Amino acid sequence: MRRQTASALAASLLSLAVIVSAHAAERRPYGDVDLVIELGAGGKVEPRFLGSKDLLFSPYPIVSMSYFRLPGVFELGGGPKTALNFGPSFRIIGERDPSDEPGLAGTRKLDATYELGVKAGYEFNFDPVYGAEVLGEIRGAFGEASGVVGSFGADAIVRPTKQVELKIGPRANFGSSGFTGTYFNVSEAESIASGGNLAAYDAGGGIYSVGLKASARYEFKPDWFLNADAGYDRFVGDAKDSPIVATAGSENQFTVGLGISKRFSVDLFRD
Repeated sequence: MRRQTASALAASLLSLAVIVSAHAAERRPYGDVDLVIELGAGGKVEPRFLGSKDLLFSPYPIVSMSYFRLPGVFELGGGPKTALNFGPSFRIIGERDPSDEPGLAGTRKLDATYELGVKAGYEFNFDPVYGAEVLGEIRGAFGEASGVVGSFGADAIVRPTKQVELKIGPRANFGSSGFTGTYFNVSEAESIASGGNLAAYDAGGGIYSVGLKASARYEFKPDWFLNADAGYDRFVGDAKDSPIVATAGSENQFTVGLGISKRFSVDLFRD
């Protein structure tokens, strides 16, 4: 059942990306511009590993694409204050070394996992100040863990000035059994090696955490943005009951990030 749930969620997210892209393709709001992309970098404080109660700092890239046009073929995106935002989605989960956390003694070392996929969001602007957004991400995992992972959620949006945008809303994270098993399972051998501190455990796939995310965005000069975000996630279901979380870590997860980015508008095809 959990595997079917993860597959259904993945299919829904892909359908969302296709639907909003087709809807936005009816407009050409950028004139001769063919590509609008935002690039930047930042740093974030996040849990040392999935379920960890300790935090660490790591850099992260900012990449999003709000408009792309291939003349005579298709057009994806919205206007300068675009309703559609889409682009690549990626995440790296660093290695988990039991020597870094006494509570993990007896478990095997996990190498890094790499995740690559797509993300899409669609905004509904009720007026210049208030709006809402639905969004989702789906990625394939490889490296230490394999499988399908992603998230979905919604935001309430407030723009108190033309330069400032605030968002807040719920999130849910899901993963297939291949992914959740890597980070939440405890084998019989690991249980014995831990001296019985960690009970043997087998986690299934599905939604493994829910939470809340908030972000603030400030355009301090044309096309330059300062981005800040904070998030809280709480493990649920099999992930919450895993000894990795319940005994060695914490069911509450916090993240804080700060970055800077620039929006580029490019005329790729002169027609």
